[in-house]
Amino acid sequence: MNQEFDVIVVGAGMVGTALATGLGQQGLKVALIDRAEPAAFHPDHAPHIRVSALSTGSERYLDSLGAWPRILAMRATPYRRLAVWDETPSPLDVLFRTRMAEVEFSADKLGAPQLGHIVENNITQLALWQTAAAETTVTLMTGAGLKDLHQTPERVTVELDDGRRLTGRLAVGADGAASRVRELTGIGTTRNQYPQQAMVVSIRYQGGVEDITWQGFYPSGPRAFLPLHSAGPHYPGETWGSLVWYDHPARLAELKAMAPAQLIAAIQAGFPARLPALTHIDARASFPIARQHARRYYQGRVVLVGDAAHTINPLAGQGVNLGFQDAQCLQGLLQEAHRNNDLGSERWLALYEKQRRPATQRMMAAMDLFYHLFSNDIPPVHLLRNLGLATARALPFARNQVARYAMGLDDELPRPLRQLMNRLPGPGRL
Repeated sequence: MNQEFDVIVVGAGMVGTALATGLGQQGLKVALIDRAEPAAFHPDHAPHIRVSALSTGSERYLDSLGAWPRILAMRATPYRRLAVWDETPSPLDVLFRTRMAEVEFSADKLGAPQLGHIVENNITQLALWQTAAAETTVTLMTGAGLKDLHQTPERVTVELDDGRRLTGRLAVGADGAASRVRELTGIGTTRNQYPQQAMVVSIRYQGGVEDITWQGFYPSGPRAFLPLHSAGPHYPGETWGSLVWYDHPARLAELKAMAPAQLIAAIQAGFPARLPALTHIDARASFPIARQHARRYYQGRVVLVGDAAHTINPLAGQGVNLGFQDAQCLQGLLQEAHRNNDLGSERWLALYEKQRRPATQRMMAAMDLFYHLFSNDIPPVHLLRNLGLATARALPFARNQVARYAMGLDDELPRPLRQLMNRLPGPGRL
């Protein structure tokens, strides 16, 4: 049996489901494919171990789709401050008798109610799945994965491993970093594996819900705290939070093998002193870190979004926000293509790549700059990063302009910073 659609989206993660919803709301007939639908939300359950810091720009996009109210009806934690500092002692601290290499961004200084929200990934995905399901133009297909994909100049045909065949004018690969769509289409990637990995730990701590997320930088990598919601009446006076510890794989293997009490002691000793007193470890997991970029964002009538197109160092948590920017950009262009009866043509897909690739390259370059600047203890580099943070501390206007860009409130970085990013080696030249 062959089913006809305008657009076939493979991958019902956060980005793919957002795009499918948006296209369906524009009147396109969309198929959304994944092996399983998201699990139901249970408010009494512990938070999911994977969380994201959604920017204000991402929130506006999710709100336009109707998903943001659904997220708030489940749970989301606003953060109003973001702090970054260097944990390696500096001569500047002694000279000025204060920690000069520390910068704090505040929503109050930006005239915004918050900098963003910390949301569990499964909650965002579920809310988007619900919005997609509410659209009569979107067909949700679960229980099978992608087996094969074929193209002609006019059509693309997707075959699932249960025998179903779908035909459309455009296929979208939203199926993650190991994208099967990208593989079947023959689009190569450039990939750089970082020597560090990241361990995520879901914890409870003693104290109320905090409005700040922070990162302290060590030579082995940053250690970050993300606030979550109250632990509820079963754990009075306690709050859920998420920690991220970047380090070499061998060290993280040691930490993951520890008993809960041992791990709590190691975290309290290894994290900045401002970390609240931990009371419970709920879950822990580690994952490799890689920078990966598709050599093309489209091939024929197949286009890539989100992690299928690019993965970046998760230092600032911008991966999913970049993916939502992909979806929003492609959604707008396909709306115009549909009006012109030109859906899936190279004209619009080339314009999508022209708009999104430079933005991704700039973010890749920025994250690589932070990684190489902070993940070592070489004295000249240590001095340089301390001077950089001290300068950011002393120049609130420039600091706030960068924050507005990261939040999605401004479309571009200030011109001097754009020029600097364009001159950087590495991903900016990919």
